[in-house]
Amino acid sequence: MPGTVLLLAASPLGRGRLVDAAAVLPVLAAVAPAVLAGTDTANVVELADPLDPQAVLTRLRAAAAVPGPLTLYVTGQLHLDRRQRLPHLALARTTAATMRYTALPWHWIGEELRLRPAGATVLFADLHADTETWRQLAGRPLDAGRTTDVYGRVAPPPGRRGVAEPSYMKAVATLLRSGQRPPLDQLHQQALARIADEVPANVLLTAQPRAEGDPHAAISAAVRDGRHDDADALAARHEQAAVRVHGPASEDALHWAEVRADLAMFAGDPARSCRAWLAVAGTRLAAGQPVDAPAVEAAVDRAHHQWGRIDDPARARELGPVLAELRLRVPGRRQGALDHVQQQLRQLQER
Repeated sequence: MPGTVLLLAASPLGRGRLVDAAAVLPVLAAVAPAVLAGTDTANVVELADPLDPQAVLTRLRAAAAVPGPLTLYVTGQLHLDRRQRLPHLALARTTAATMRYTALPWHWIGEELRLRPAGATVLFADLHADTETWRQLAGRPLDAGRTTDVYGRVAPPPGRRGVAEPSYMKAVATLLRSGQRPPLDQLHQQALARIADEVPANVLLTAQPRAEGDPHAAISAAVRDGRHDDADALAARHEQAAVRVHGPASEDALHWAEVRADLAMFAGDPARSCRAWLAVAGTRLAAGQPVDAPAVEAAVDRAHHQWGRIDDPARARELGPVLAELRLRVPGRRQGALDHVQQQLRQLQER
């Protein structure tokens, strides 16, 4: 089965730049796609200093939805947003004041990769952190999802040395240019050996996915086989069990509700997916979660995304007012989101 490779290298233009992230792309581009992916053939998507986090999210979402192995090579720098103190990957237009709207929240990566089967997703990361993020990482490691293999490093701020080099990712790319792809843990260790003078000051990233008994693997397999009803039935059983044991507002129950919302999307039913995401958002808000909590924002954003894909005007009109009401409370990170819903709803009502 062909593999998919996503190359993402981003850092702010101007004084906020900690690392010359895009400098690694020519080295990675010199590696054969099949070697980058560890498959016989592969499709490669390259994002060099992108401007818009929503555009990055769209590419990430598309890559995560493709069957077969997925390998991500992410190079850049991490900062905390001022409101929630969550790590963000800075993009080309990111500044301290605009972090919330111009940077990619790191947790979006894990959210997009969460339904992929264990062993099918690899993330190589070469990241530099600013001072605040570096302090926070000591007690709160980065998470890329429960089924993702992670290798890489986070480096401290470069200080007076100026703009740093993505030396770990360059080492990985240089090793792969030989045409051979060793076992990933060996590749990681060989790359670290090439930057041995930097390693003592780095936070090393290594994480392997859960074992084959994870129900997510069975659900992912059913989706790949086109057995969407079976996938939803399995997720529904886990959701009902979580509701009985922990309650409908528990994270376990909400997780499975979110899985079912994603499964509706994969099954090509945006109306059902939208309705499910609206329900998740409503449950989280009713439980007292703040309107800018990442999980609340994600639920409303995904409901909005699916609503825009509903072909049946009657179903879109039915769900539009609920979405508009939620958007009043949860404006999200995309400027003009509420105006977009209201405008589309007016056009639907005029038909």
